[in-house]
Amino acid sequence: MVMDTFSDLAFFKLLIKQGTLAATAQEMGVTPPSVSKRLAALEGRLGVRLLHRTTRRINLTPEGEIYLGEGARLLDDLEQLERRVAGARAQPSGLMRVAATLGFGRRHIAPLLSTFARKYPAVEVQLSLSDRPVNLVEQGFDMAIRLGELPDARLTAKLLANNRRLLCASPAYLKRYGQPLTPRDLQQHQCIVLRESDDIYGTWHLHRGSQQETVKVRGPLSSNDGDCAMAWALDGHGVLLRSEWDAAPYLRSGRLCQVLADWSLPVADIQVVFPTRANLSAKTRALVDFLHESFKAHRKPDVLYSGW
Repeated sequence: MVMDTFSDLAFFKLLIKQGTLAATAQEMGVTPPSVSKRLAALEGRLGVRLLHRTTRRINLTPEGEIYLGEGARLLDDLEQLERRVAGARAQPSGLMRVAATLGFGRRHIAPLLSTFARKYPAVEVQLSLSDRPVNLVEQGFDMAIRLGELPDARLTAKLLANNRRLLCASPAYLKRYGQPLTPRDLQQHQCIVLRESDDIYGTWHLHRGSQQETVKVRGPLSSNDGDCAMAWALDGHGVLLRSEWDAAPYLRSGRLCQVLADWSLPVADIQVVFPTRANLSAKTRALVDFLHESFKAHRKPDVLYSGW
């Protein structure tokens, strides 16, 4: 009975990860009706409905959320127990699913994973790039690279690099429109707005000592892609709020100038995050340690533009 319970937990976790009965059936090598029958048997045994399902999608019920959350923890505990007994932590191996943002992931994480793959050939890495937030626990990721604050208490974070947000504009734009002297001046400027995730866009928060300013900005150009926004700033279309890692090369070369340099914006420290566990798998620990070591030159909070 206990082994059946763990088998059902693993089945349900896989079902949520795959997202549909058909995808789960394909992953298991069985037919969709057999997956539907097994789900019905599981719900019958528990006496509750775990999913709301249609022909196209499935959604967790409140009982399903509890079963998935607690069940995933139990499966992790069992996996860790077996790993300790078998000594599997000595050799990193198996599949690692990693999430990262588009720009930072493409430019910085992907090249590092190339080196990591050569160092640990027994580890298979799947890198998923998106500027939309991911839920590590529900979507089955082993880790993610995030910029900014940690949103979930179920996650553990390790700092990779210090990173600030900056306001910048091209010399040509500033020559034409002048330097903003206060945050309120930004409302009279053309600002390039980056639409990220589902957050309220175009609202910038600045502080200097005890002073706090929140300004709503606007401009003729906006995008959900940081590379497009940066290209427009370089082309003189307005003031851009961007991470230091992205803007630093252009600030060093003089193609961009920092705006309102005596004001600060919310930091965007770069962190690797992973589900909180008492014992990390060998593959997770190896990749976390590898990334942490690779970024050590960038954990210098008082050094401006330290080589991005």
